[in-house]
This record gives sequence, structure tokens and C-alpha cells, in this order.
Amino acid sequence: MNPNPDKINRYLGLARRAGRIIPGYRSCVNAVKAGKIHFMIVAEDVSENTKDKFSSLCKNRRVPMAVFGTVDTLSAAAGYRGIGIYGITDKNFADAMKKEIEMDR
Repeated sequence: MNPNPDKINRYLGLARRAGRIIPGYRSCVNAVKAGKIHFMIVAEDVSENTKDKFSSLCKNRRVPMAVFGTVDTLSAAAGYRGIGIYGITDKNFADAMKKEIEMDR
């Protein structure tokens, strides 16, 4: 079963309106190090170097991470422009999104 991108994008938009996401590279790095992130979403079309850095950081900090969607689709869903990295700070949103994304694994 494949994840439902519309559902994940709706969760991302809800999390944004609830103030429960942190967008962008530097902000997410700092938030992961501070223990504020429950789930990371990195767009499929960000650079391999960025994906590798976040994969390593999240693995070391035991933060689940998914590579999902594109910069354009994630940005549109979250109401930002040109951002492909999002940290989810709310455990309930994080669990719901993780469950949807992991459905195809």
C-alpha cells in the first residue's frame, strides 16, 4: 500500500497552522540538536549531501526521518516557498505522518 500524499500534505498544512513545524535547514538542525523534533521530512529533490547530513544527524539523535515529496509540493502544503526540509514538533502530528509515510515500507 502506498502512502497518500494528499493526506500527508494535509497533515503538514495543519501542523503549520497549529505552529508545530520548523521549516528550513539551519532551523531544523538546531531544533534536532535541541531535542524539539519528533519527525523530519526531507524532500526527495534536495541535494544528496543535504539528505546524507540529515540522515546522519537524525540517526545519531534518534529522530525518525522520511524522504518524501518534492520541494514544491511540501512548500505548497506547508505554506512556504522553496523549502524542502521540515521538522515536526508535535508528537501526534509526527506519529500520524510517520504512519502514513511508512505504509509502503
